[in-house]
Amino acid sequence: MAAKTGQQSEGDRTHPVDDTLPPFKMITSGLQHVAAMYAGVVAPPMIVGPACGLSATETAFLMGASLFTAGIATLLQTLGFWKVGARLPFVNGVSFAGVTPMVAIGKAQGPDDALPVIFGAVIVAGVLGFLLAPYFSKLVRFFPPVVTGTVITLIGVSLLPVAFNWSQGGNDRAPDYGSLTNIGMAALTFLIVLVLRRVLRGFLQQIAILLGLVAGTLIAIPVGITDFSALSQASLIGFPTPFHFGAPQFDLAAIISMCIVMLVCMTESTADMLALGRIVGRPADERTIEGGLRADTLGTAVSPLFNGFANSAFAQNIGLVAMTKVRSRFVVATGGLILIVLGLCPVAASVISLVPLPVLGGAGIVLFGSVAASGIQTLASAAMEKGDNALIVAAAVGIGLIPIAAPDFYHHLPKDLLVVLDSGISTGCLVAIVLNLAFNHLGRERADGGAVDGSAVDAEPVDAERAAGGTAARDSVAGDPAARGAAAEEPADDPAAAAPAH
Repeated sequence: MAAKTGQQSEGDRTHPVDDTLPPFKMITSGLQHVAAMYAGVVAPPMIVGPACGLSATETAFLMGASLFTAGIATLLQTLGFWKVGARLPFVNGVSFAGVTPMVAIGKAQGPDDALPVIFGAVIVAGVLGFLLAPYFSKLVRFFPPVVTGTVITLIGVSLLPVAFNWSQGGNDRAPDYGSLTNIGMAALTFLIVLVLRRVLRGFLQQIAILLGLVAGTLIAIPVGITDFSALSQASLIGFPTPFHFGAPQFDLAAIISMCIVMLVCMTESTADMLALGRIVGRPADERTIEGGLRADTLGTAVSPLFNGFANSAFAQNIGLVAMTKVRSRFVVATGGLILIVLGLCPVAASVISLVPLPVLGGAGIVLFGSVAASGIQTLASAAMEKGDNALIVAAAVGIGLIPIAAPDFYHHLPKDLLVVLDSGISTGCLVAIVLNLAFNHLGRERADGGAVDGSAVDAEPVDAERAAGGTAARDSVAGDPAARGAAAEEPADDPAAAAPAH
């Protein structure tokens, strides 16, 4: 049997992650990823721009820059070079974690200096994250199934309120927010996606989300919730001029704030890579996570050159991979190229923006729910009946749900702490890691007096490869292409003996 190093041996067929599809399938599948993430990419600049005193035209420029830099970061992540890139179907875009600190910086600095100070802080945070990536990646040993399953579940649950907000219209100050028309369009799109997934076969089934978005948008035109104004006002070509808003400025308080954001982004990206590695059947080891974090942070450091913000993984696209089972990283790389084109061609970007948020919300419920379902499948292999694993999951999920269920829960705490506490993914992840160490490692002894390594108590290996399902199981799957495909698509019946899937 050929030895395994995270890649298929030369005698085996290409791993699905490294497959290339025919051009039409590559473009349509990549476009589906762009459609799923588009609103998430343009939302932060839509918030930060007005907060920094930008006009509507300047805010639109900032949105195009965010699309352009998201495309660059996605290419770094999927294709990679040297030791940069996870080389997984991993989408990168503007992180929501930085929105609140950037708005605060903008208000403190005033309209002339706001963006230069923000961009300077983002550059420093990106460089710091790039230097820390080799050390941060070693934390993978603290992510056994009980932790990864909890985090993946929280990722999906944390994203669902975004879909619910889109379904109501996206703007809670609009008069039609939560109207019967908006919710009805979301429900109709939701049903269309489910029906298409049920009746279609093959490639058409894989792009059911894209077809559902197209169908929902067409139905929304006579309903009157499709806005064509952006299309009529958009120019054909627009390049994000380097340092369009001025040379970066370096303010210590702003730098500290964005460095904290960078650490939060790295924590979430680590969890996302572990989740995606399970879904595609190529478990993310320490080297994969190191490369992925380097791509995140390098993309972040370069983004301000083109007027972009901090980049991190987009968890909603993990749900798309899980649902469609299209695992090729080159499909997502194609999506990255489309993002670059959108950033350079405002007219093309406006076509994507025609999809009404209620339509996107209906499809988002399916996508984000798929992520949560993947986390539940991972927890099924975490030996919940042994040790205190059920208690770990209960506590971590409970803490992680606080920002979702009670958004104002921490409103009396210092604003600097809110960067971490307002992210249910980050807080849940930290709680799961700490409790796993406390209950399954520290102070526990075997019957022979030796220290517990994790597997004796909770049946969970702590090293990266065994945490993904066991070296022996992975080798047996690697030697059988049919078994390999099944392992990537079906949850294991025996978590101790078979490689997990989603």
